[in-house]
Amino acid sequence: MIKLIGTGVWILLITLGSVYFSLKMASAPKVDTEAAEREAALEFVSGYTTTVPVIGEGGVNGYLLTKLAYKANKELAAKQTVPLPQMITDELYTLLVGKKMIDVATVGSFDVEAFRGIVKEGLNRRFGAEVIAEVYVEQIDYITTASVQDPAPKRGQTLVKGEVPAVKPAEASGGH
Repeated sequence: MIKLIGTGVWILLITLGSVYFSLKMASAPKVDTEAAEREAALEFVSGYTTTVPVIGEGGVNGYLLTKLAYKANKELAAKQTVPLPQMITDELYTLLVGKKMIDVATVGSFDVEAFRGIVKEGLNRRFGAEVIAEVYVEQIDYITTASVQDPAPKRGQTLVKGEVPAVKPAEASGGH
């Protein structure tokens, strides 16, 4: 009998403990109102695809295609006299051509985080305020001038080397 009462008390304690801890864990997490207000003050700005010439010895060596997106402060962005995407494109040209931030000859040396930081810092310096909160890299491509100067294949030109059988259109038959 004592074993039965002891087992009942043990099950009761385990049940109460598990209910207590499950309610404690299920309670709503504390909301950081300051962080929520900061996030609400930001808007997502998608940048244009920017083609920047890579100038080297003897002229243009290729083109750097970049597309970046940004989280910007709504209020500060609205106060700018030049629209945000145009100002960003202009600053990208200044950073990528003027400072030569990307060395395409040594691709492995490119640091994406440093690139984001420099772009953010340069844009905020240009705006005169902390307009840009985050920079997102959507695309960075490099195209050599040799690949740009090669003529595109003409319509109907065979791109596969070797014998390709001619395809004839199906003849209409009255029986089907």
